[in-house]
Amino acid sequence: MERNKLNYIEIRKMVEGLSDSFSELIIESLLGAEQKVDDAKPFSKLYDAIRCFNSDTSQCQRQLEIVYQGFPSILDTLSHDANFIYQNDPAAQSLEEVLLAYPGFFAIIHYRLANLLHRMGVKILPRMITEYAHSKTGIDIHPAATIGQQFCIDHGTGIVIGETAKIGDRVKIYQGVTLGALSVSKSLATTKRHPTIEDDVIIYAGSTILGGETVIGHNSVIGGNVWLVKSVPPFSMVYHESKVIVQQNDYKTKM
Repeated sequence: MERNKLNYIEIRKMVEGLSDSFSELIIESLLGAEQKVDDAKPFSKLYDAIRCFNSDTSQCQRQLEIVYQGFPSILDTLSHDANFIYQNDPAAQSLEEVLLAYPGFFAIIHYRLANLLHRMGVKILPRMITEYAHSKTGIDIHPAATIGQQFCIDHGTGIVIGETAKIGDRVKIYQGVTLGALSVSKSLATTKRHPTIEDDVIIYAGSTILGGETVIGHNSVIGGNVWLVKSVPPFSMVYHESKVIVQQNDYKTKM
C-alpha cells in the first residue's frame, strides 16, 4: 500500500473509507454496541493509509499501536463532547440524535482522530481526514488546532478553525465563525497565527476573530457578526451595534 503504487483517486477513496469506518466504530461504541475497540477493520484501514505516506513499516506499526492504545481516550473525550452538545441545544431530543444526525459532532469526530495522528507526526493523512469532514459538513477544522474538552459546534456550516488556534474547555461556537490569521508571510508559517479562546466562551454566528496574539478571556460572549483583532478580558460581552429600521408600507393608499 505504498504511495507510489496508488494514484490520487485511490488514496482519496481509501481515506474516505477509513474516515467512515472510524466514525461508524465511534458512534456504535458511544451507542453501547457490543463490538467496540476490538473491531480490527478500521485499524487495518488506518495502517494502509499511513503506509501511503511513510515507507518505514516499523514506524507505521508504532503509530498504529499508539492510536489503538489512545482510542479509549478519544471515545471518552467524544462522549463528553456529545453530552455537552445535547445539554446545550434545546432542539436536541436525545443523545442519540446528536450522535447520528449532528454535522458538528461528525466534524468533531474526524478532528479528534486527525489531531491524534497529527501529534504523532503522521503526514498529509490528518489533513485529508478533516477535509473529508469539511466536504460533508462545511466545517473546516485544521488537525493541528488545539481544542479542549466538551466542545460544542451548533449548526456549524461555514466554521473555520485555523492551524494554530487554541480553544479551551466548554466552548460553544455557532455557524459562520472564523478563528483565523491576519495576513502573514510564508516565513511566519511556524508562528502562532490564530487566536486563543479560553474556557467557557460562546461565539455566536458570523463572528470573525483573527490573529495569534488575540485572546478571548474565559466566560466571555462574542455576539454575532463581530470582527475582532484584539484581545478581550474575561467575562466580557462583545457585540456589534447596528441600527435596524422597520418601515411599514401603506398599501391601502396605493390601491
